Amino acid sequence: MATEIKLPELGDGIESGDILEVFVSVGDTVAEGDDIVEVETDKASVPVPSTAAGTVASVDVEPGQTISIGAVLITVEGGAAPADETPAPAQEPEPTPEPEAAVQPEVTPEPVVETPPAPAPAPTPAPAPTPTPPPAQPVAGDSGEIAAGPAIRRFAREVGVDLANVTGSGAGGRITREDILEVVRQANQQVATPSTSSTAGSSNSHTSNAPGEPGTDAFGPVHIESMPKIRKTIAAKMHESWSTAPRVTNFDDADVTDLEMIRKSSKQDYLDQGIKLTSMPFIIKSVALALRNNPKLNAALDMDAGQVIYKDYVNVGIAVDSDRGLVVPSLRSADTKSISDIARDLGTLADNVRNNIFGLDDLRGSTFTISNLGAIGGTYSTPIINVPEVAILLVGRTRKLPVVVDDEIEIRQMMPLSLSYDHRIVDGGDAARFLNEVIGYLQAPSRLLLAP
Repeated sequence: MATEIKLPELGDGIESGDILEVFVSVGDTVAEGDDIVEVETDKASVPVPSTAAGTVASVDVEPGQTISIGAVLITVEGGAAPADETPAPAQEPEPTPEPEAAVQPEVTPEPVVETPPAPAPAPTPAPAPTPTPPPAQPVAGDSGEIAAGPAIRRFAREVGVDLANVTGSGAGGRITREDILEVVRQANQQVATPSTSSTAGSSNSHTSNAPGEPGTDAFGPVHIESMPKIRKTIAAKMHESWSTAPRVTNFDDADVTDLEMIRKSSKQDYLDQGIKLTSMPFIIKSVALALRNNPKLNAALDMDAGQVIYKDYVNVGIAVDSDRGLVVPSLRSADTKSISDIARDLGTLADNVRNNIFGLDDLRGSTFTISNLGAIGGTYSTPIINVPEVAILLVGRTRKLPVVVDDEIEIRQMMPLSLSYDHRIVDGGDAARFLNEVIGYLQAPSRLLLAP
């Protein structure tokens, strides 16, 4: 009996997904709960398990395909019979003339290995006892026989490594992240030491590190990459924000000299607890406390219903730069957490995003977003609001500047801040009061340590 395995519901508002990878082939045996495909939706990629056991009769999707919720992924034949028993169940072991023609296409993978004792060498028909090809069917990819989990397969795809060329060092020959990194290191060494013949070949040739498939246009070589779903989602959200939210940006600086002294003096204490203490936990706490007293910046605007929804909770979205794009996980109830709790949760969120082990719920529910440009470099910018939120704060790199303090010029550490807000609901005075309160907390960090 054939059973269709369909794409299940993946979350509220998700209607489709992109197939990143197919883990099974026709003839494979799957158990209930085995991962069969990996699907990317919005900003998360998730493996989809089989809901039935059996032998794969057909694979109805392919990598790169966009499918809707409820679409058929694979079809399995009922029962958990091994894959090598499925072909030619009614055939006799002897190579009779009838099955020869039917079996002939299946001989293609490896017929040469056979050393038939039959005297007639020319036709070399595949003897029927060779129904072992189906398990070895993953000739075209790294699906069936390669021992690697979804996260490792995704990592290999991101760095451009073919798993078929990787030797696994893990238990049972399983491929690890380090195995893939070793292949990348070897490839980098070969690129770093090109032969003299290759360098002499062309004066203007160079190795491009651009993603995508190589090609050419009218003016020279190019690389072409299909937009992944995460980039399509980011593009759609940015266009929605730009076209619907009239944005104004306020620029200011916070004197964080005292904060940096406290942070550096406490740095080792936090490291002893396994926590890396940066300035971000102090920024998050400052913003969270200021949002309590400035509800217009902790709100959402529903133009269709003609309503403003003021949030009584404070969930701060943290923009994290990852290999897959900009991902914004939500740090829940930031206003009620201590600096150490925020630092610990922030480290966990960032690691989960960069290792792609987060779920869709981790990206939902934020009421305000912080983007830390200073971690990379730069001072001021005009960040785009993460709609339906109504404001976003971009933090630049702290730098030393001459500042007048009590009629004297001192060298102080100044943190640049850029606050963009939706002018449909947030007025200039609202934004200024909020930003002043944030700066007040940053310039008097003892208030953050004592805050409930």
